[in-house]
Amino acid sequence: MRTLVLWDIDHTLLAVGPLTRTIYESAFTTVTGRTLAAHGVPSFAGRTDRAIITETLLMHGIETSEPLLQRLCHEFATGFGARIQEIREHGRVLPGAREALKALANRTDVVQSVLTGNMRPIAISKLAAFSLDEYVDFEVGAYGLDHGERAPLVRLAQLRAAEKYGEPFDEHSTVLVGDTPHDVRAGHHGGARVVAVATGASDEATLRQVGAELVLPDLSDTPTVITSILGTASEPS
Repeated sequence: MRTLVLWDIDHTLLAVGPLTRTIYESAFTTVTGRTLAAHGVPSFAGRTDRAIITETLLMHGIETSEPLLQRLCHEFATGFGARIQEIREHGRVLPGAREALKALANRTDVVQSVLTGNMRPIAISKLAAFSLDEYVDFEVGAYGLDHGERAPLVRLAQLRAAEKYGEPFDEHSTVLVGDTPHDVRAGHHGGARVVAVATGASDEATLRQVGAELVLPDLSDTPTVITSILGTASEPS
């Protein structure tokens, strides 16, 4: 049985700095004709794009509709796709991320993808900017427009992987790697085991407090990362 490894992207594998906010502001103004208020954006950390955009519209007193949401998403994704070079210049791959992705991609007992709050085009743009896209199967990932909450994304990724690879994936054979309490809760409620990394805003103590089975300071020790992910997957809860 293979292990389905689902990676969060932002602050787990890479960081793009303030560029996300800049692109988001531009997309919001283009679509709504309004300037994004200084305090008119909810926290991005661990949230899905669907939830962030919906809440942003509500915070600005704009009635949310699916067509409006889709226009904003399209503009946001287009902005990222057009600024790959800026992402490369202002962002960075976090220590050990490339090595961990490559090591898992070389294994026949692993299916590797992403579980991210980013919509799929943005997830691809971010990873492609740093040539990390070759290591993951985007077809079986789950993304920020698939649902407003992260937990249901776990099951969706499992179903997509099962359909493509012809074998089931459950809580014993799925590992979610992320950096926020939202990632930890998504794994627990969605049906995956969790390896948390303290490379974002949440420290190791916080991640343990919300129930992460394993917490690593970062991804820099590749053998430990691989052992943590695959060892965790092999042990029934």
